Amino acid sequence: MSGATTVATVLCAVRGAREAEVVTTLAAPGLQVTRRCADVVELLAAAAAGAGRVAVVSCDLPALDRQAVVDLHAHDVRIVALAPAGTWEEGRVRAYGVDAVFDLDSAPDALCDVVRAVLPPHGAAAGAPGVPRQVVGAGATDPGCEPRRGRTVAVWGPTGAPGRTTVATNLAAELAGQAPARRARPPRRERRSSDVDVPAAVPPAPDAEVLLVDADTYGGSVAQRLGLLDESPGLAAAARSAGQGALDGAGLVALAPTVLPRVRVLTGLTRAARWPELPGASLDAVWEVARSVADWTVVDCGFGIERDELLTYDTRAPQRNDATWSALAAADVVVVVGAGDPVGLQRLVRALDELAETGACVGAARVVVVNRVRASVVGPRPERAVRDAMARYASVDDLHVVPEDAAVDLGLREGRTLPESAPASPARRALARLAAHVREAASPGRGATHGLALEAAH
Repeated sequence: MSGATTVATVLCAVRGAREAEVVTTLAAPGLQVTRRCADVVELLAAAAAGAGRVAVVSCDLPALDRQAVVDLHAHDVRIVALAPAGTWEEGRVRAYGVDAVFDLDSAPDALCDVVRAVLPPHGAAAGAPGVPRQVVGAGATDPGCEPRRGRTVAVWGPTGAPGRTTVATNLAAELAGQAPARRARPPRRERRSSDVDVPAAVPPAPDAEVLLVDADTYGGSVAQRLGLLDESPGLAAAARSAGQGALDGAGLVALAPTVLPRVRVLTGLTRAARWPELPGASLDAVWEVARSVADWTVVDCGFGIERDELLTYDTRAPQRNDATWSALAAADVVVVVGAGDPVGLQRLVRALDELAETGACVGAARVVVVNRVRASVVGPRPERAVRDAMARYASVDDLHVVPEDAAVDLGLREGRTLPESAPASPARRALARLAAHVREAASPGRGATHGLALEAAH
């Protein structure tokens, strides 16, 4: 076996008159062109059949986009794109996540070396299904300056409206360092045993640029929560641009209006039926570009994390929960939100188990929040009761509690966050402490290794 020669099989999908030249060039020792494909559909079919290990494609191949690259990587096929050096075509195919780009105007024999170079070492493990080996950011940065490497926070929770959007919007405001209004000292009164313990002061927060994203494909409501018009979903537009390899930092900023000082918002889908507009492969690129334009990206996720392919034989069908999976895989911190009532706590305990079993957020710090804690439904000393229950049934010792607070309803009515409408309220102080904990929990180095973490998560 040691003397046997390993032949790398190649799929060729090259348009135009130079196809014959490319096929002839690839007829070199150690390489074999096994299929000449006319389009992306035929190329994907050949890859699924295991007919090749490398695909050589034209940059102008119809229907070639980021999703096609993800599908080829899912079949353990590496991709070499043919594009003129220094052109927008080269930048576009690199944004798709191809493994290498080759300029045909250079020495033709060098193409064989590029094809051999992208092959994994002999005996290397195949890539995880459905995930590219590397996530290439679509936005180019100025080579003369150090690129920003922001961090991503995914706000997730079980079904039943536990307050994911309320936590996400106010957490974004707190991470941006929204200055509270003059703090009014509440009147002194006798403390009752049913009161919820809340922090007495708002921790100081550094200023930061924050991008708030509504990625809930079931019932996104960030725009309504902040009093914005949502006729044109910003996230869907960003995903379309990323899918075509055209999204950069300036384009993302243009799609995200400023709603608070240092806080921009990518609005979500206006109708739940539009969920196919948010494919996971495109959102992977959106999160990567977001790291370059914001210090913090806060993503309001939908509740569903089950994988639809468990129920169907068509594993390449669009997945409704891809948006949530993509956000969880990209997150440095995952904030899990549950409701502070018996039903909500039971759902939260089960959701934490489900999240751990799926491995959707490997490597991310987990922060558990129980929202709307109140004595009327939990009983005397509700905070202590909730903490004891979560420690006993979910082994959660570091729990963050947000009390029931009429100030939240006031902010909802006015379309404002708590730092704007009620800076001294108990809920605001609890969320400010949550933001301080998120800053501590986020690992500074995770953003730089986002691609590896994303691959491991799946």
